[in-house]
Amino acid sequence: MADYDRIRVMWPDHLGLPRGKYLPAHLADRGTNHCASTFALGYDRSLIPAPGTYLLEGLKDVHSSFSPGSVRPGWEDDRTGVAVGHLNLDGEPYSVSARCALERAVGDWEAIGYQPKVGLELEGYVLEPDGDGGWRRWSTPRSFVYATGRLADPTGLIDDIMTAASSSGFAIESINAEFDESQFEMTLVYDDALKAADDAFLFRVMAREMALERGLDLTFLGKPFPEVSGSGLHVNFSVVDDSGANILVDDDAADGLSVVAKQSLAGLCAHHQAMTPLLAPSINAYRRLIPGELTGYWANWGYEHRCAANRVPDDRGRSTRIENRLGDGSANIHLAVAAVLQAARLGVVNEMDCPDPLTTDGFEEVNTDVCSAADLSTALDHLEADTALSTAVGSELVDNFVARAEWDRYIEATGGPGDDAKSLAWELNEYLMYH
Repeated sequence: MADYDRIRVMWPDHLGLPRGKYLPAHLADRGTNHCASTFALGYDRSLIPAPGTYLLEGLKDVHSSFSPGSVRPGWEDDRTGVAVGHLNLDGEPYSVSARCALERAVGDWEAIGYQPKVGLELEGYVLEPDGDGGWRRWSTPRSFVYATGRLADPTGLIDDIMTAASSSGFAIESINAEFDESQFEMTLVYDDALKAADDAFLFRVMAREMALERGLDLTFLGKPFPEVSGSGLHVNFSVVDDSGANILVDDDAADGLSVVAKQSLAGLCAHHQAMTPLLAPSINAYRRLIPGELTGYWANWGYEHRCAANRVPDDRGRSTRIENRLGDGSANIHLAVAAVLQAARLGVVNEMDCPDPLTTDGFEEVNTDVCSAADLSTALDHLEADTALSTAVGSELVDNFVARAEWDRYIEATGGPGDDAKSLAWELNEYLMYH
């Protein structure tokens, strides 16, 4: 840390927001305290006495610390290092912290002899001011899916993001234009699950701040524009043993997939509905999760099938992986990864039978009736009802998560989903500034 004057330490809260502090470098190894009741805040800054927040018990502190070896060069200036904070309360991992939930998920896999590896794909739209105090999609009329260079990025924003990512130690696998104008997909390389989530968490902050410096914005909100494609967070994972061998592979199986792979897929399908709010945590997210889209709506899986919630690419050997496509672009990255890993692990430890893969088109004909809820309120009911997943992810975290009051505020303000224009205006006012 001697290379820096200050360390910017951030951690994800219950809303997925990057909260933290700047610490003088010579004091940073002490860590710092934060009020636990931060986890009681809504987007509107109202406070709810949710479990784990100590709102009515004196608003006590949680402690944030980090490993000095995890500090990386920041993107603001040469004086600032950046790190992800670990939260603990009274010397124990903080029960409602998403990052602590991911640490538990990794530990639970390690307890059965395996280590999860994760690769993350993030999608988002670049925005420009609309001249009326709001935002519209950045004008890139020459862009097209898989476009690169100035056709998709006329001012070099993406070039600058890639350069800054390299300087800050983020390992980028690829960046390209996505399906609709001003939408991009950003993919980070595989790594240990916690490091992969930490990197994606910080990368998302960096990318958005670089857009804001240019007078633009970069939103990862799932469906800010109903007329075009939504933005997702895809969680790719594999699992290795102590020798580093990918245990999703079975060279003797006709499809190359091991029993652990099939059981993992079974767990993901079985817990799909309960996982949904953890990966699609906003009211806006349910505009994206509809039939006939490539969004992971159905509780199914398929070989090299993008209409399935859980896609198994054709790659085998070390590259064998499962891609969960359910996540909303604005999801809390650590919580999303934790939920995926725990659902898959439950399939393994409970030796679940894998359902048949999706072999139809997936748009008009599917192979299951089980799907994501139509709205956040129903999705939260599904989560509460699935005690196995809730316990695995963390009972107090889930209790805190379902205590969010935005659905009640949404109903009070809009009357519900019937008035689409009114609903969308509320959603954008609620979420766009933050995601």
